[in-house]
Amino acid sequence: MILKSTFTPLFSIFPAKPRTPKLFHYTTISITNTFTPNPPSVRQNASSNTLAIPPPQLPPTSAYIHLPFCRKRCHYCDFPIVALGSSSNQTNDEDPRILNYVQLLCREINATKLESNTNPPLKTVFFGGGTPSLVPPRLVSSVLEVLRLKFRLSSNTEISMEMDPGTFDSKKLKELIGLGVNRVSLGVQAFQQDLLKACGRAHGLEEVYEAIEIVGSCGVENWSMDLISSLPNQTPEMWEESLRLTIEAQPTHVSVYDLQVEQGTKFGILYTPGEFPLPSETQSADFYKMASRMLSDAGYNHYEISSYCKSGFECKHNLTYWKNKPFYGFGLGSASYVGGLRFSRPRKIKEYMGYVENLENGLVDCHGNDPIDAKDMAMDVVMLSLRTARGLDLKSFREVYGGSLVFSLFKAYKPYVESGHVVCLDEHGTAVSADELNTVLLDVDKIRRRLAYIRLSDPDGFLLSNELISLAFGVIAP
Repeated sequence: MILKSTFTPLFSIFPAKPRTPKLFHYTTISITNTFTPNPPSVRQNASSNTLAIPPPQLPPTSAYIHLPFCRKRCHYCDFPIVALGSSSNQTNDEDPRILNYVQLLCREINATKLESNTNPPLKTVFFGGGTPSLVPPRLVSSVLEVLRLKFRLSSNTEISMEMDPGTFDSKKLKELIGLGVNRVSLGVQAFQQDLLKACGRAHGLEEVYEAIEIVGSCGVENWSMDLISSLPNQTPEMWEESLRLTIEAQPTHVSVYDLQVEQGTKFGILYTPGEFPLPSETQSADFYKMASRMLSDAGYNHYEISSYCKSGFECKHNLTYWKNKPFYGFGLGSASYVGGLRFSRPRKIKEYMGYVENLENGLVDCHGNDPIDAKDMAMDVVMLSLRTARGLDLKSFREVYGGSLVFSLFKAYKPYVESGHVVCLDEHGTAVSADELNTVLLDVDKIRRRLAYIRLSDPDGFLLSNELISLAFGVIAP
């Protein structure tokens, strides 16, 4: 699904998953000051930072495809979807709403201008929604064919699809695998029937177990399971059971999201954040710590705030986001990040139809004419990097934005290094103690030689990510 967070404007248009740990509000402001005397422009200097900010002229190698169809809207969902009705079956071959949308989607892809005549092939494709597994395989095939003709796909492209229990069987999954889908993201959310019902999920617990069995029987090695914590009336015992049963199912990847109560949703009408029957902030933090402990003990690497994986099974598509690399987005409400600028599509079908028509007629400028703001880009880099276990690459960041900004970040984070919420690492990945950091900060050259990465600790630092990233924003754009 489309990644939802309270970061704005970035995450509100960010294609991926819908539920992330609680973050904070960030409003773009116009900034004209620079970080260092007479610095080169971001466009000129970004080429030295291949980790977090790729050169704007490089075309994307990832594409997000939004397939908005669901059987019903879940009580926590405020994303652009089309509810087909709970009676919709697994094929939906004759549903004109799906057919018409896919045709419109393919028109959008075809009308998209290539960044250059030598575009590299796509390395990742992510079908999100909605519930993409409700779309007939033949229509998924048509989308993949348009992508192949327009952008080309590499021989080992990661093609992910979000799938909900009860929306596919072995036949459908095998057809999708035959089309090239090689990664499945299974939206389980909980292993308690009452919680699934209370969330408005269209599937039940029996369908969860059936879906897990189907994924295993079809030989899908690279698959993820989604869980939601902090649900109404969810107890620690329920959460522990969901984590235990997830581990027993042996997915190669697990995504753990904290419930966000959004205005306009059924939960937004029924519940007030922080009040019963929603868990308290302390209980939510305990849920997060429990997930980190149990999944880490089971051999999963906590490589991003909400993401755990077995070695080698990171979601390559989502790493595109966390590394701040460019990507295409196609479909209702999706977003692209191309040429250093982000561009979102309309969230309603009628407006989206008009957008596609205007795109075909050359009346839409997907890239815009506004200059790239260095401070906005720096905030993106810090925010995204600190969501990951690797953290912020200081060498790359320094080359783009200057050593004085790095020094200011360290001064701001010094108390949190002492408290253990922030970790400084040398180039070998060894933690630098708070006492040593005090010495290093006395010499700018030592900072450059000794400090290579800065990251948040797991789980305490990740839990404080709101405040810590906000603190960095204050340093970058005081």
